[in-house]
Amino acid sequence: MRYVKVWCCWQTIGLFALCIGALVVSSCAHQPAPSANDPPGFFSGLLHGFLILFGFIGSLFTDVRIYAFPNSGGWYDFGYLIGASMFLGGSGASAN
Repeated sequence: MRYVKVWCCWQTIGLFALCIGALVVSSCAHQPAPSANDPPGFFSGLLHGFLILFGFIGSLFTDVRIYAFPNSGGWYDFGYLIGASMFLGGSGASAN
């Protein structure tokens, strides 16, 4: 029984160390500032998220991007997330 408690302690410490390591490595990453005059915002992200499947199929055969760059940042990301979850059924209501 004591062996299980020690294993769980080391497992927790290992997971914590892995999370800290991932945080340290990702803290060096940066995205260049958008240089567009009017970058896509929330509603463009919503539309792009809703059309994610069609954009993905188009990206397989042509040079179409699924995700717009440069964009306005957090609001575009939020709209993209909402649009993709609407299209892909992210509410989970039909899980039962």
